[in-house]
Formats: sequence, C-alpha cells, structure tokens
Amino acid sequence: MSSVIRWCAVWSVTLMFVSNVSAQESPKPGPEHRKLKELEGTWDAIMKFGDTESKGTVVYKMEVGGLWLTSDFQGDFAGEKFSGKGLDSYDPAKKKYVSVWVDSMITSPLITEGTYDKDGKVLTMTGEGPGPDGKPIKMKMVTEHKEKNTMLFTMFGPGEDGKEAAMFSITYKRRK
Repeated sequence: MSSVIRWCAVWSVTLMFVSNVSAQESPKPGPEHRKLKELEGTWDAIMKFGDTESKGTVVYKMEVGGLWLTSDFQGDFAGEKFSGKGLDSYDPAKKKYVSVWVDSMITSPLITEGTYDKDGKVLTMTGEGPGPDGKPIKMKMVTEHKEKNTMLFTMFGPGEDGKEAAMFSITYKRRK
C-alpha cells in the first residue's frame, strides 16, 4: 500500500511541475540581446601581452533561441595553439550582462557580469577567475566599441603592487 501512496505522491508532484512549466512563457530576446547580436560574424584579433603579440580569429553567433551569443576563438598565444569558448547573454533579473568563458589555458570557468555605459559603447564586466598560479583572482574586462567594426578588449587584474593593472588587450576587427 505504501508504494501506491508513494507513486501517487510522485505523480501529483510531476503533474504540478509540468503544468507550471507549460504555463510559463519562454523568454524572448530583448533589446540587450539585439545589442549582442550586432557582434555576429567573424573577427580578426591581435592580442598584446607585454611585448608579445599574437593573432587569432573569433566567430560570434546568436544561438539558443536568440538568447545567447556564442563565441569560438582560435589562435596562438606565445607560439602555442590557443582556443576558447564563450557564452554571453543578458539577465533581466539582475539587469546585467552575464558571461561564461573557458579556454585551453584554464580548467575553471571565468564567470563575469556587468553593464554598458550610458552611451552603449563600453561594456565593463567583473568577476573572479583563475590567475596565473591557478588561484582565483578578481578580474575586470572592459570592451570598448570604437566603431561598428572595431573593438578593444582589455583585461585587468591585480598588478605586482596589488593594485589593478592591465594584463593584456585584444583588438578586434570585423572581417568584411
């Protein structure tokens, strides 16, 4: 008898969950997602890390119902192959852009969130990710939209004196 009661309880909970999920409307892309969509396409990248300069390519594409901008980065870094993947979206509950980044040099994801300036030209994201020694550090990423087909990305972290310092930059130019 107890198995019948348990089965009924499980079935009731399942029905409540399914009816609640089906009653909710799926999220739709908003103006913030359209801003991300403007990045779709193939971009050439020049990375600067100290005196070292490397080249790469990133392909941006809106996916998952137009809610997430995916990025696929391929290039070299100090003579070694480098690849990375990103997911960017807008979280209306937080009223912030959100990002997850993984690459071939880290085993923990970099998770950030942030906002655009009032002109919609500079996106500042902050978060915590693995530092050069693998231990978590606070990071800040600033993406400046110089014009429609040019962006400058700069990553900041703790410098030798413990104060915020630029770690590296990437200039992106959209392929035509």
